[in-house]
Amino acid sequence: MDAPALSIVIPAYNEAERLPGSLDRLAAFLDAEGHHAEVLVVDDGSTDATAAVAARLAAADARFRLLRAPHRGKGAAVRQGMLAARGAVRVMCDADFSMPPHELPKLLAPLAAGADLAVATREGVGARRVGEPLVRHLMGRVFNALVRLAAVPGLHDTQCGFKAFTAAAAERLFLRSTIDGFGFDVEILYLARKYRLRLAEVPIVWYYQASSRVSPLRDTIRMVRDVLRVRVNDWRGRYC
Repeated sequence: MDAPALSIVIPAYNEAERLPGSLDRLAAFLDAEGHHAEVLVVDDGSTDATAAVAARLAAADARFRLLRAPHRGKGAAVRQGMLAARGAVRVMCDADFSMPPHELPKLLAPLAAGADLAVATREGVGARRVGEPLVRHLMGRVFNALVRLAAVPGLHDTQCGFKAFTAAAAERLFLRSTIDGFGFDVEILYLARKYRLRLAEVPIVWYYQASSRVSPLRDTIRMVRDVLRVRVNDWRGRYC
């Protein structure tokens, strides 16, 4: 099979209930837009039927592929998917599609114009959050302030789960990434800045999903630890 123009990487941990609806919506979008695409679902060692559901969907649609991995975290799953992908453009998407598929062209446009990666943002002019609890939003903004201070100044939203890369940028960044958990976004963006890649922020409409796998308090603490780890890694020369 010829290499696809577009690869979509979906990390999935215990997503058996949401995955069929999400992939149906994505398939409909790809059909409507006429994309020559592959969709890689990376099962992050789920304890439910995620792998079985993804395998069944892949058997019914040749564009879908299931990759299996031991449970190590979202960062490890995205890394595996990005390095296994074959597309000239590689997009990471959350399994809940809190950013609807019809927003994807917004991420692809900057790459077509010469950017190396495009980062969806839920902040700034043109962005909109729908249904997000105030406490979660405030915790996210506090974390982003820390990230901007310690690692990637100037970026409004490092943690949105929708990002697009050229194949060259994806391979350069993910081959050097080390963080397996939710803090991997910060590391990838830190590396993009370190390597002077061309980065675009893209405002999107984002819909809060109540059954998100992120624990605001627990995972924020872990991500703060990961931000510090990024700086230590760089100091030790791991990103050269």
